[in-house]
Amino acid sequence: MKKLLSVAGAALLTALAAVFALAQPAQAATGFSVSNGRLYDANGSEFVMRGVNHAHTWYPQQTSSFANIKALGANTVRVVLASGDRWTKNSAADVANVISLCKANRMICVLEVHDTTGYGEEGAAATLAKATDYWLSIADVLKGQERYVIVNIGNEPFGNQGYSAWTTDTSNAIKRLRAAGLTHTIMVDAPNWGQDWSFTMRDNAGTVFAADPQRNTVFSIHMYGVFDTAAEISEYLGRFRTAGLPIVVGEFGFNHSDGNPDEDAIMAYSQANGIGYLGWSWSGNGGGVEYLDMTTSFNPAQLTSWGQRIFNGANGIAATSREASVYASTTPTASPTVSPTVSPTTSPTVSPTPPPPTTPPPSGGCTATYTVGNSWQGGFQGEVKVTAGAAAITGWTVRWTYANGQSVTQAWNASVSNSGSAYTARNVDYNGRLGAGASTSFGFIGTWTGTNPTPAVTCTPA
Repeated sequence: MKKLLSVAGAALLTALAAVFALAQPAQAATGFSVSNGRLYDANGSEFVMRGVNHAHTWYPQQTSSFANIKALGANTVRVVLASGDRWTKNSAADVANVISLCKANRMICVLEVHDTTGYGEEGAAATLAKATDYWLSIADVLKGQERYVIVNIGNEPFGNQGYSAWTTDTSNAIKRLRAAGLTHTIMVDAPNWGQDWSFTMRDNAGTVFAADPQRNTVFSIHMYGVFDTAAEISEYLGRFRTAGLPIVVGEFGFNHSDGNPDEDAIMAYSQANGIGYLGWSWSGNGGGVEYLDMTTSFNPAQLTSWGQRIFNGANGIAATSREASVYASTTPTASPTVSPTVSPTTSPTVSPTPPPPTTPPPSGGCTATYTVGNSWQGGFQGEVKVTAGAAAITGWTVRWTYANGQSVTQAWNASVSNSGSAYTARNVDYNGRLGAGASTSFGFIGTWTGTNPTPAVTCTPA
C-alpha cells in the first residue's frame, strides 16, 4: 500500500463491460493451481487465504512475527520484499529464510515486490519488468517451493497515471516468469494504487489470464476508500466469480486516508463466497496510517482494535481460517465452510435466524435453503443453498416471497428477478448442473425495515 493513497472517489465505479469467462483446464500441478475460479493446493484441496501482510523488508529483524501471526490463526502471510530498485534488495538467502519461516509455521507464503507501488504516478517506483528481473534473479530459491509459495509479481503496479499499460505489462511479466521455468501460482495486483477504480483489471482479467500458458494466475484487489459500501464490494468481487476467474482481497483495512472501507462487508462477502483475504498489516506502519497496525510494536499480546477485529471478529481469521492440507500428515478433503460468528463489538453483526425452511427432496428434484448472514440497520446479506436430490439436475429455479417489504438490490451466482415481493432466482451458466446430492449457492444484498423474517423457498429442477 501507499503511505497516503491518492485515488479517485467511489463515484467513478460506474458499470463497464463484464469480464469474459474463459475455459480453465484442470491441471496436474506440483504446487498450487487454479480451476474454475478457485485456488487448489498441491493435494487438490481448495484453499482460501486467511491472513495478513507483514512488512518484512523494512523490519527484517522481526522474524518472530511469522510464529505470532500463525498463533492467531492465519493460514497465509503476504510478505513485503524489495527488488533493490527503491528499497534495499532482499537477497536470495533472505528469501529462502522467509520461506523456511512460513513452512516452519505451516503457513502459505505470498511473496511480493513492493518497489512497483504506484508506478507512473510515484516517481521512485519500479516497473513490472524490473520486478520480474528480481524474481528471475532469485529463481533458484523459489523453484521446488511451489507447494508453499505464491509469487505476487508487484505491489500496486500503477498509480492513477499510465495504468492503461497494465494489461500488456502484466501479461508480459507472466510470460517471462513461465519462460524461465517458474510454475508457481502467480498473483497480480490491480492498478490505481491497487484499487482498480478504472476497472482496468476487472475488464481485462480474462486477457491476462489467457496470457498465462499454465492458466495459473490469481487476481488481487486492494480495498480501501474506493470500497466503502457493501454494494461496491459485492459488485466487484461478484464479477470475477461470475466470470470464473480467481480473485482475492490482497490488502484491506478498517479505515484509510482516502475513505472508510467497509471491512465488515469485505469479510462477510469473502467468507460467503470462498474468497481469500489478507489484511494490511501486522505492524510497523508509518506516514500517517499507523492506525492500520494490528499489533502495537509487533507484540501479539497487544492487539489494536483493528487487530482484534480481523483476527477475532465476525468472519475473522480465527473463526474462518483453515490450514493448507499440504501441512497435514494425511490428505484431507476440501476445507469446510465456517459459519459467521457473532461479534458484539462490530457492526454489522450476525443476526440470529430461525431454522431455515427447505423444500422436500424428491427424486431428481432439488432443495433450497435460505439463510441470513450479516444484518445491519436497513440492510442484510442473504444466501440460498441449492442441493440436488437423488438424481442429477441440469438447472434450477428458486422462488420465494417476502412478507415485510424486503427487497434484493444486488445478487451474485444467480440471475434474480422479481414481480413485487415475489422473487425468482435461476442458475447461471456455470452452476446449473449438479450431481446427485451436490450443492451450490448464490448470495445477495437486501434491504429491510421493521423486521426481516425468513421466507419459505421452493426449488424446481430444470
